[in-house]
Amino acid sequence: MDEKRKNQRFNIRLELKISSLFRQDNVLVEHIDEPLTVVDMSKGGIGFQAQSILPVGYYFNACIQMHPDDDSKLYCVVKIIRCTDLGHGLKGYGCEFVGLAPVLSFIFDDYVETYVNEQ
Repeated sequence: MDEKRKNQRFNIRLELKISSLFRQDNVLVEHIDEPLTVVDMSKGGIGFQAQSILPVGYYFNACIQMHPDDDSKLYCVVKIIRCTDLGHGLKGYGCEFVGLAPVLSFIFDDYVETYVNEQ
């Protein structure tokens, strides 16, 4: 199968927590407090796993620190674009960054150069 993504994905293990979701038409879902396990990331988005069913087409605010030894943090808005059933009550989600300035792509480049290529 051909890879159709514009940006290379790399494996990463991060913990995030969603506290609320929103849509552009001012629909807000609050008090979610769902822990997420990020499993891969690229300049274009993230893939994560969660126990809860989260609605496709909704957005959430994220603060991503890709490595504990690095102070670089990405503050961005993420849109959930797909959901798959992984079995055993676990869902896999694909998301795209929609509120990330393109100039911040150097953070991804530095991470790949420093941490991913060392492995």
